[in-house]
This record gives sequence, structure tokens and C-alpha cells, in this order.
Amino acid sequence: MRRMNLLAIETSTELGSIAIWRDGELLRRRCPLGVSHSETLLPLIRATMNEAGLRFADLQAIAFAAGPGSFTGLRVACGVAQGLAFAHELPVIPVATLAGMALVSAGERVIVALDARMGEVYYGLFANAEPLTEVSVCRPSEVALPDSAGWLACGNGLAAYPLLRERLAGCVQVWQPELMPDAGAVARLAVARLARGETVDAADAVPLYVRNKVALTIVERLASGGKA
Repeated sequence: MRRMNLLAIETSTELGSIAIWRDGELLRRRCPLGVSHSETLLPLIRATMNEAGLRFADLQAIAFAAGPGSFTGLRVACGVAQGLAFAHELPVIPVATLAGMALVSAGERVIVALDARMGEVYYGLFANAEPLTEVSVCRPSEVALPDSAGWLACGNGLAAYPLLRERLAGCVQVWQPELMPDAGAVARLAVARLARGETVDAADAVPLYVRNKVALTIVERLASGGKA
């Protein structure tokens, strides 16, 4: 693989992070907790670029986790990636959030379940970090179960919804409920895509929302046993 440098941004959840791939070395940094990503992302990127000894002119691309995930987080990551790419004339590489989680899990056949709130999970099946199905958002009682055993399951959706773990028990061999999205995985997937020339213009980069609704209405919350 030719020498390359890129910046990766991951803000699909409250646990935001960035990563810099520098000629095969990976430098990762977490966003401060309790502060919006829109406030902390650019200062963190600048500080980490300085730490890595890189200028934006040294980069070949900017990658970001396109989703699914938090609506606000996805917009922030996409907007920052687009802005930096426009300013420095760089291509953009959108990376699917759940594919990155599947890669980090190190499993060959992986079920990813990320808490989508509102009683739902973002759910997908992967083989060697490649999707076997389209990512969906659904209730734990509605997820499509694999028809074989020996899977690895990861993501905080497993801890958030015990029913999901109960339903998957017959096909899952290894559990990683603590695994969350991370910019290091975004960088690793993006490097392979950059080597294949799989980039987009900054203007064409868009988030992958999957869900079209941001929040439940009062009636929906009451119907599910919640509070108005």
C-alpha cells in the first residue's frame, strides 16, 4: 500500500473521537465528555495534527463516520469534514458507523447493535466488516436473527435492551456490549478505500441517518409507558 495520511472523524455518539493515519501509524484522541462536539472537534483536530507533525497539505483525504447515529453528531462530523475538505482541496471518504464497529470487534461474522434510543437499535450483520444486510433501525423484538450459530455480537444496544440479547442467545458465541464507535476504525476502513480510489467530492458527502424521526411525540411516549 502506498504511503498516505488521512484524518478520520467519529461523532456518531456522545463518545466522539478523531484519528490520524500517518504512513501506517494510527494516532487516536477522544473528544472531551460533557461538551458538544461542535465546540471541541476543531481544536482537537488542530492539536492532534500538530502532535502528529502534519499539515493539512500532507493529507490525502478526510474520512468521517457517516452513520447511523445521533442526528446532531452525524451533521457535525459531515460538516467539519466537508469544511476542511473544501478549504484544503481534499476528497472525502464517508464510512458506515456499524462497519467500523464490526472491524474493531475482530470477529469474522458480526452482529452490530447500537442503541438508537426511542426503544430501537441500529442493527446490521457483517462478515469481515463487509455488510451482509442493509443497516436497519427497529425494535429489539423485530430484528432479523441469523440462521446460524457462532456469531460475535457487539454494541451498547445489547446492554440497553436485554430482550435483544435474549433473542440473540441461540446464535451468538461472543459478546462485546461495551464496544462503541471509534475514529481509529474509521481511519482503517478509509485507508483501504483511499487506496482503491473510493472517495467523493466534499459537496457529495452526506450523513446516513437510517431513521427519519428525531424524537417520539408525547402520545407515542405515553403509549410506550413513558412520561409526557
